[in-house]
Amino acid sequence: MNLTSDPIPSLIRRIALPASIGFFFNTMFNFVDTWFAGKISTDALAALSLSFPVFFLILASGSGLSQGATALIANALGREDKEEAALLFAQTLVFAVITSAFLTVTGLVAAPNLFRLLGAEGDYLRMALEYMNVIMAGTVFFILQMTLNAILNARGETRVFRNVLIGGFLLNLGFDPWFLYGGVGLPPMGIAGIALATVVVQFLGCIYLIFHLSRSEIMKSVRPRFFAPRWKRIQEIANQSVPAGLNMLTVALGIFVITWFASRFGKEPVAGYGIATRIEQMILLPTIGLNFAVLSLAGQNFGAGRLDRVKESWHTTLKLGVIMMVGGGLVLALLRSPMMALFTQDQHVVNHGVDYLGIAALTLPAYPILFQTVFMLQGMKRPLFGLILGLYRQFAAPALVFWLLAFVFGWGAWGVWWGICLVTWSAAAIAVLRGQSVLRNLDAEGRAGNP
Repeated sequence: MNLTSDPIPSLIRRIALPASIGFFFNTMFNFVDTWFAGKISTDALAALSLSFPVFFLILASGSGLSQGATALIANALGREDKEEAALLFAQTLVFAVITSAFLTVTGLVAAPNLFRLLGAEGDYLRMALEYMNVIMAGTVFFILQMTLNAILNARGETRVFRNVLIGGFLLNLGFDPWFLYGGVGLPPMGIAGIALATVVVQFLGCIYLIFHLSRSEIMKSVRPRFFAPRWKRIQEIANQSVPAGLNMLTVALGIFVITWFASRFGKEPVAGYGIATRIEQMILLPTIGLNFAVLSLAGQNFGAGRLDRVKESWHTTLKLGVIMMVGGGLVLALLRSPMMALFTQDQHVVNHGVDYLGIAALTLPAYPILFQTVFMLQGMKRPLFGLILGLYRQFAAPALVFWLLAFVFGWGAWGVWWGICLVTWSAAAIAVLRGQSVLRNLDAEGRAGNP
């Protein structure tokens, strides 16, 4: 397929559908982990939720590298410069290894104090550390897998990574109970076994992607000398990926803020929120594919000088995303109680999750507006806005709004849930205004340059 000439609607479908299917299985992967953690205890469930902000450090770094590399490689492909695309890909892998080493050391050192700050102690703290220490040791496999996928995203090829995520889910379905309870030569590992299963799946995904990419045209253009660190290239990659990664990292900051406020009302709201967000992610899955579609299309068409196709890609994905999430909100509102009951029998945890999901049903349409605008700007090599908006949405606004609603107005955990809704919609409005402004200015510059 040709991202700079084929019809936009058909390209969106071909890119978004496999990506959404893949991330459905990725979300089910997390459901499996949550389900098995629930079989251990409520403390284990809460430990998984508590670990997520630290885990997200890894995911954010890998996602940032993937998005930054995708934008740069897509721009190079739009200019039909395959050697430049190959060089950028090789240098991104070098950057990924350096980043992984730094995150592993930092995470292992920081996790205990962070968990204590969030109120963990006793078995709760022990379980969180058992899980997180294994995850941190496997950081390189998480980041490499996402980085290897960047070259596929740049070409609008999402089927291969879909297969990786489907295969990972199936493997995890078998590995989780095996590593958790032991058997066939393995001792019972408890919650650490759930983490080890995740790391092993990531490692196998890297092997599969390396095998597939070794036969691709761009990888055949990669030369051994391309892997020698070239600091100007690494800086270029960092300029694109670090803001994108920090933007994703603000999500971890936001989860930290939400968890801190929710934990003021006990560990049950924390556990309920952890389960509920996984359910919410499942509803959001169709729009994840749209994010990758607009990133790939904006990247290549911006590189090719086709601003009209960038606009069409953004507008089309926005309409589709909002329609999907209006429907998704209705489903979530109707089925939130039985969904929560699948993961825990603790009625206090279920009640908090049901409360959150009822409000989340109203929030859902704001997410595609927000994310697809940020991804479009990322594809146009403008990643800084996403970071600024992320800091507003995940820290500045919540710190004020949650405090007012939860404590000043006395709404308790309800104040946190309603605060998420209000802050997300305000961020979506800001994103749309910024996206329109950038496109309008570029259009005016183009007309001025071609009177």
